[in-house]
Amino acid sequence: MKTTIEITDSILEEAKETALKEGTTLRALVEDGLRRVLDEKRKKEPFKLRQVTVKGEGLNPGFQGAGWDRWLAAIYEGRGG
Repeated sequence: MKTTIEITDSILEEAKETALKEGTTLRALVEDGLRRVLDEKRKKEPFKLRQVTVKGEGLNPGFQGAGWDRWLAAIYEGRGG
């Protein structure tokens, strides 16, 4: 399949030089690079958030039903500025 991609000039020139030195084609070099990136991405396990709990009494009564402005005020309380 043919397609068009935009590549930074400096990267393209380096890729051409590398392909020439290795006796291969630019196409083969690009395909090899894409294959490596795709293989690496396939091998990665999807992120899974671990279950974390803390012992406590729940939400502080002063924040029950509080809006974002109340939370921000508490976070930045005493920080001058």
